[in-house]
Amino acid sequence: MLQSGQECLVNIELPYTLGFGWTPVLRQQAAETSKESTESIVIPTKKTWNKEAVLQALASSVSRDPTAYPYQFQDDPYLTPRSYAEFQLFSLSQESGRATAKYIVNSNPKFFTKDFAEPHIPCLMPETVLLRLEEVTEEALKERISLRKVKAAVDMYDQLLQSGTAVSKETIHDLLDLICFYCDKDPVQEEAPELADTVRDELKRRKGRFRRASELLKLTWKENNSAERIFNLLPERDARCYSALIRGMVKHGAYAKAFNMYTDLLNNKLTADVHTFNALISAVTGVRETYNERWALITELLNQMTQQKVRPNLLTFNSVLKVLRYYGYFSKTQALQTLNEMKAIGIAPSLATFDHICAAFYKSVSSGSSNSDILQEVMTELAGRSFTCQDPDDVLFFSSAMKICLNGKDLELGYTVQSLVEVGENWKLLGDSYQQSIYYGRFFTLLCMMEHIDVVLKWYRWIIPSLYYPSSLGMSDLLQALDTDSRLDLLPTIWKDIRSLGHDNKPDLVEMLLGLMARDSHSPEVQESFALCALDVKTVVDEKPRFVWSALSLSYITTLLLRANRTEEAWKMLQLFKSNNRVPSEGLLGNFLSVCHSEGSSQKAIELVQLSATLCLSATGKLAKQALADFKLTEKQRAILFDLETTGEPSE
Repeated sequence: MLQSGQECLVNIELPYTLGFGWTPVLRQQAAETSKESTESIVIPTKKTWNKEAVLQALASSVSRDPTAYPYQFQDDPYLTPRSYAEFQLFSLSQESGRATAKYIVNSNPKFFTKDFAEPHIPCLMPETVLLRLEEVTEEALKERISLRKVKAAVDMYDQLLQSGTAVSKETIHDLLDLICFYCDKDPVQEEAPELADTVRDELKRRKGRFRRASELLKLTWKENNSAERIFNLLPERDARCYSALIRGMVKHGAYAKAFNMYTDLLNNKLTADVHTFNALISAVTGVRETYNERWALITELLNQMTQQKVRPNLLTFNSVLKVLRYYGYFSKTQALQTLNEMKAIGIAPSLATFDHICAAFYKSVSSGSSNSDILQEVMTELAGRSFTCQDPDDVLFFSSAMKICLNGKDLELGYTVQSLVEVGENWKLLGDSYQQSIYYGRFFTLLCMMEHIDVVLKWYRWIIPSLYYPSSLGMSDLLQALDTDSRLDLLPTIWKDIRSLGHDNKPDLVEMLLGLMARDSHSPEVQESFALCALDVKTVVDEKPRFVWSALSLSYITTLLLRANRTEEAWKMLQLFKSNNRVPSEGLLGNFLSVCHSEGSSQKAIELVQLSATLCLSATGKLAKQALADFKLTEKQRAILFDLETTGEPSE
């Protein structure tokens, strides 16, 4: 084999040695290539890609479709939300279905033993929720802790104590963490059916964004609960045990007890960790009343961190700034000092840091510089950067920043905030659907107030419905923007969007739309489109039994039909005034009489005066006199009008 291989090499190199058809330059390049081939080849280290690398690469090759609804609803066309209320309802429906399925699978794991997925998908298989170890051992206690069985873990620990079995410190630490985190109660199972009634009642009481069951059921720290009892029975209490109780007390509202526990920790000459200090700083507002007292306590805690050589982290400074943000002018200096201290020790601020800074200056009414200037400096520092969530309050920055832009009517700064949202995956820090709706609602309102209507409509088509479901107030802002830039010819198109977004049941919005169309006269083409739109409004509203017609809305539709020379349909609208106990204005009746005169319809004019008399309007006599003067009437018609003119005039 080696000999044949050598012969092959000789045969290959022969043309190069003879130089058939080769120039000197090519011979030199071939020689260099042959020389390099003799050198050793270094194979690069294999790069390990994550499991989502291919999907991420494919996702980066396409952009968002602004006309599509959120991806989570594309599997079922019947779950296509038109408004934020429907978005919330359909999201809860999907989540409820998943939770129910998960509950059934976890409750009956013996029926779901086969794994058909390749590769294995753990979340589709039953979770281990049943206890397997029944004997009284530390391993059984660890099992209950890992399964978050609070009451079962406490019972097992008590049995271990009674049997005289020693429990390791690590297990005791984990047990205290579990009890303190869940406030001595078993954690709420989101899919548990017995929780449905409680959560439903709580949802009716509370408004705003959707909250999980664990967020709705507020727990409070009870005196001498299992955590305190176990802590007091410990022969040796280290800093980790104190930390668990202090953080649990702060989490569940027992602020004074947390500081008493911290004092006990110091008396035992122990050192708290950074997480304990963070919890204590966040609890300052619960134990001190005035600003000076709170700042003095914060300063004392920070000094104790220095004495105990505990290095603060990002959440430490954010906790300080979160306390300062509510005190306006007096907190400005301390907020800037805190920010400078962060930078001095090399801790990079997060979005929550800048949110607290802006809030501190925003509360300051007597500030020398405007709030927009402070935000402008922040945006200059953040420009072009991509962020990841480091603090739960990071998701509040963008909506708060857009609120400052809206209040200051600073459109350019609003665009700067939006451009930062579009960098990398910063959009994920807009928060949940409720926070995202707030952000885009403020941005859209700012656009309607300050931007040209063509640009407003461009953004309108870009963010709706894929990112934002405008409320009735948002659609009202859009109508005002159309009015400001004299683009009322687009109102029929906007009405279609109002219908699709489910706002056609809002009387104020419908009345505003009709009022803008009926306020001025336009070209015949526009008036015809307005009349068709008004008839569509009437058809849609008639299908809603709870919608109550106002006199203005009926007047607007009648006026639009008259301007489009749809007299018969306008006459039918006049009949609705009587059936809905509404009174038409004198101007509307006068306009209708003028249309009758232009069409030469004397009989319709008489019926109009009779309708006015039926409604007992004071304008009846005036209308009858005008009809007698302007129309060619028969003797019978004149007699009717003379009678109406006499009886229709109000008595002195």
